Amino acid sequence: MDIEKLKAELHQTSHQLVQPPKVAAEEFAQKSEAMAALGSEQFRNRTDVNNLVGEKNIQMAHDNNRNFARFMIAMFENYTPDVFVETVLWVFRAYRAHGFQTTYWPANLNIWLEILKTELQPETYKALYPFYNWLIINIPLFAAISDNDIAKLNLSIQPTHPTHQS
Repeated sequence: MDIEKLKAELHQTSHQLVQPPKVAAEEFAQKSEAMAALGSEQFRNRTDVNNLVGEKNIQMAHDNNRNFARFMIAMFENYTPDVFVETVLWVFRAYRAHGFQTTYWPANLNIWLEILKTELQPETYKALYPFYNWLIINIPLFAAISDNDIAKLNLSIQPTHPTHQS
């Protein structure tokens, strides 16, 4: 698997996303805290939540929802495709290192989409949907790249010399 090719594909397709209109970004920003809280509540009530994030990571998932909303506000106000890709890759590496499963992201993003659909004006939802859809359809690429990065990290922290046994 050519990781650089996967990254290039993510960067290329992220450049096809269009910054939402200012009014859509503003509506999202105004409602983001309440939507993040609602998303966290719905996520926490899933029967498989511990399988998705690990028993000790429920608060981390809640924090992620708030941070994700803040990040998306920044992207909707000043979309920078390369920052979008690299930040999502960082999130995948960091959260997976804490025990989050790749199945966490489609579960959580689908909750977000349902909330956006019910809480935002139809025009706003239509303007923001492509970002969430892009994230969902690219989960396999993010997972493959983060698998590779995590494997490299694990290799780099192995002892560089053999241990001596008596």
